[in-house]
Amino acid sequence: MVSERVGEYMAKKGISYYAFENSIGASRGSISKAVKDGKSIGSQVLENILAVYTDLNPTWLLTGQGNIFVDNEEILNNKQIETYRLRTDSYVENQQIPLYDIEAVAGLVPLFQDSKAQDPIDHISIPHLPKCDGAVYVTGDSMYPLLKSGDIVLYKEIHDVANEIFWGEMYLLGIDMSGEEYVTVKYIQKSENPGCVRLVSQNKHHQDKDVELSKIKALALVKASIRINAMN
Repeated sequence: MVSERVGEYMAKKGISYYAFENSIGASRGSISKAVKDGKSIGSQVLENILAVYTDLNPTWLLTGQGNIFVDNEEILNNKQIETYRLRTDSYVENQQIPLYDIEAVAGLVPLFQDSKAQDPIDHISIPHLPKCDGAVYVTGDSMYPLLKSGDIVLYKEIHDVANEIFWGEMYLLGIDMSGEEYVTVKYIQKSENPGCVRLVSQNKHHQDKDVELSKIKALALVKASIRINAMN
């Protein structure tokens, strides 16, 4: 069944049900229930899956014929690209996305304050992505296996932190921690504590943490990620 193949794809990619449902705009538990109970998945949801996970072979998903990936050899030897789109996102045919070195620019805050004054180390060009303002390398394992240290995240800056958060989405954050900036990637959810938001990791070895909204000094919505899979 299609739902079984969706589960197989998620297992191969190491994507949790929560992250998968979140990325395609599906309701919480809808995909996990379909996979576990062997139920059908609607055509609109399948379209969303194929739009977000472009390495998934549509023929294999629908019929079970062929390879699970569009080009298995290219993915193993080159790069793996994931996109995290909102329903309101529009595609950009071609864009040159600047790749920055966070350490060289001394954090997200100075980068976002005046990105034109910062020299990118390179530019990334991937067709049919949502509009992105820049890209940086990820460090740490809090979002593993969805992201691992050394991956690249492409982002869209959020200028009104208090009013422009999409709850449950993945964000790149610069947080004031005792006068120093802490840069991380987390899901942002509502907190029961007034004036706070809850930062949630993909890696379950990392506990959720509430932080004061006023402590978030730089915020960007993660739109895509790139993982290099060089094989010897």
